[in-house]
Amino acid sequence: QVRLVQSGGGSVQAGGSLRLSCEAFEYATTTYCMTWFRQAPGKEREEVAMIDSVGGTRYADSVKGRFTISKDTPKNRLMLYLQMNALKPEATGMYYCAARSCYVYEYSYWGQGTQVTVSS
Repeated sequence: QVRLVQSGGGSVQAGGSLRLSCEAFEYATTTYCMTWFRQAPGKEREEVAMIDSVGGTRYADSVKGRFTISKDTPKNRLMLYLQMNALKPEATGMYYCAARSCYVYEYSYWGQGTQVTVSS
């Protein structure tokens, strides 16, 4: 059973930067599609950024040019990152990392969530 453990996040003023991290444990393969989702208060969860098994990326229009998703496998670890620059108050919400086989659409594995708060 894959476990995703998140770290990072916090509070920052508008224009600032934060980096989120997500480490996968007990994974059998690195061929996952991995995604960062965001859920703002009173709103539905939305996809922020996705990276596929060969490094292809996709971003929500609202974050293009400011957020960067990446992954790394240092010393047999599987790490997912989200670098968030030029943050805006509307980026406030709970952020979740998630992983799925790139051959299916449903996400099987979820991180515990981390709060990001951007003040104006």
